[in-house]
Amino acid sequence: MAVVTNISEAKARLSQLVERAERGETIIIGRNDRPVAMLVPYQETREPRPLGGLKGQIWIAPDFDACDQEIQRIFEGGEVEPAS
Repeated sequence: MAVVTNISEAKARLSQLVERAERGETIIIGRNDRPVAMLVPYQETREPRPLGGLKGQIWIAPDFDACDQEIQRIFEGGEVEPAS
C-alpha cells in the first residue's frame, strides 16, 4: 500500500521517507490534494549483454593461463618461503 504525504511534510521528512522507500514502500507526494510525484525503491534496470558481442575482435594467447609452478603451488595453499 502506498503512503500519501503532502509536499511540505515530504520536505520536512525526506530522509525518513527515503528510508521507507528503501524498505520497499511507495510514497506518493501530493500538492493541493492531488498526487504529483512518487518516491519508489530504486531498481537497476540493466539489459543483459548479448553473448558473443566481441567475437572476432579479441585474441587470447594459447598460453595465457600458464603459470610458474612455484606461483601455482602458493595459490593452491602452499607455504610461502622467504627469499634468501
